[in-house]
Amino acid sequence: MSELSRNEGASADASNAPLLRIERLALSLPEGADRLYAVDNINYELNAGEILCVVGESGSGKSMTANAVMGLLPQGVNVAQGRALFHGQDVLALSEIEHRELRGQRIGMIFQEPMTALNPLMRVGEQIAEVFEAHGLLTSKARRERALALLEEVRLPDPQAALRAYPFELSGGQRQRVMIAMALALEPELLIADEPTTALDVTTQAQILHLVKDLQTRRGMAVMFITHDFGVVAEIADRVCVMRMGKIVEMGEARDVLERPQHDYTRALIEAIPGDAVPPTRDAGDTKPLLSVSGLDKVYRSSGGWFQPKREVVALDGIEFSLGRGETLGIVGESGSGKSTLGRCIVGLNTPDSGEISLNGVDLRALEGRELREHRQRIQMVFQDPYASLNPRIKVGMAIAQGPIANGVPKARALEQARELLATVGLDASAAERFPHEFSGGQRQRIGIARALALDPELIVADEAVSALDVSIQAQVLALLDRLKQELELSLLFITHDLRVAAQICDRLIVMQKGRIVEHGSAREIFLSPQHAYTRELLEAIPGRQDRRETAPAAVGAI
Repeated sequence: MSELSRNEGASADASNAPLLRIERLALSLPEGADRLYAVDNINYELNAGEILCVVGESGSGKSMTANAVMGLLPQGVNVAQGRALFHGQDVLALSEIEHRELRGQRIGMIFQEPMTALNPLMRVGEQIAEVFEAHGLLTSKARRERALALLEEVRLPDPQAALRAYPFELSGGQRQRVMIAMALALEPELLIADEPTTALDVTTQAQILHLVKDLQTRRGMAVMFITHDFGVVAEIADRVCVMRMGKIVEMGEARDVLERPQHDYTRALIEAIPGDAVPPTRDAGDTKPLLSVSGLDKVYRSSGGWFQPKREVVALDGIEFSLGRGETLGIVGESGSGKSTLGRCIVGLNTPDSGEISLNGVDLRALEGRELREHRQRIQMVFQDPYASLNPRIKVGMAIAQGPIANGVPKARALEQARELLATVGLDASAAERFPHEFSGGQRQRIGIARALALDPELIVADEAVSALDVSIQAQVLALLDRLKQELELSLLFITHDLRVAAQICDRLIVMQKGRIVEHGSAREIFLSPQHAYTRELLEAIPGRQDRRETAPAAVGAI
């Protein structure tokens, strides 16, 4: 049994000592890394019943401290110095067996991507029950009852059905609720939430933030909430720790940091948050549309099984719109609204059940063979996860050159064009000789944009192209897309769940819900005067909005 007993916890609380104290912590990186330390001589405290937001960009070291506390440091990263005192006990000195007793029972953790943290072959109820089984707690029947109670506590809409479901049968927000239920199963005193809302749409994000805050209040837990978004900080933080390149650059009460940031880096992060600036309404005049979509329908059908009924999900229902030359049209909606299915139908990755997709007046659905391929290459796509869409075994230059080579461009010329495109998107031409894993997320997204440009398209479909990026990197990629659109005379179909992001770059917006268009118009009109209740709901769910901060920490500027 670990020395971290409940009795020690009670005595620590009685003495008002911090629940967690990080002292002079340094974590060394493997040889050849871009710096010596993942975190370098950092100090901070977290008190019982408090929410501390640790903020910074990717690579700032914010997650590494949490991993050290949990005993989950990646291979090659080691503790060089310092202590992490939980109830006065240095958890960095614990054995693996002692760490297993600590994890879940005393400290719970929510990960950023629940689909990779959950076992895809186990039902949700079994995975929650396994938490109790691993610690030798409860009978089989009691574990199932407790699992159901936890799913009810995290407010899943149908807990009984979720208990029997596999992870892939749940939405992203529902999977994240399952992860929260697992983290809370053993009633930990400290909850570590590592970017748990980054890839979620704004309404689901708002629900998860409210849930974490509510659970923290009711259970009296301490929460270490790791994020790169100051909008999230404004919603839930009591105190804020800002990190950059492994060092703490600013620390203080949330209101003080948000209203009066002292460090240039903190101010830069706050200023990078998408605000209320909406581009002027674009007058398309009599410009002939580049893209026209009419009567587009798509229904996903599952055949069912022994214990599962047949299911039909309407992804697209009578979609109609047009996109002018040189225009940026935003497609906005929650997960499951049909916006990504629409984008995939336009580029030819999905086949609609009915309807017409016309490019330059030519119905693409009526074309076949070579003629179809020639028209299809005029439409290219930038995906949400560039790492998943790039072959990890192929160098970046060849990844960009593959399309032109397949269309008859000599290999040498295609590779030369790839180097030119890398320079166009702001990377050094030498990047062509490196592999995808050698780049940051923002750099990989630039590579994805370069690959999309390789076939000289007229239309770029960007599917959630910045949703997983830090706000400062997000701003850079948005500026890049806007610049390329102007310089190369491109049209842009920009798919996103975030109206703030759409307002920065889009001329017009289409709002989708459950496969239908519920509102459309100029970005300014929709952002400033939404007509549909669903659009208003999307806007109201934006984290850190001023109208929801009457009693919460305030933030600088329009968040």
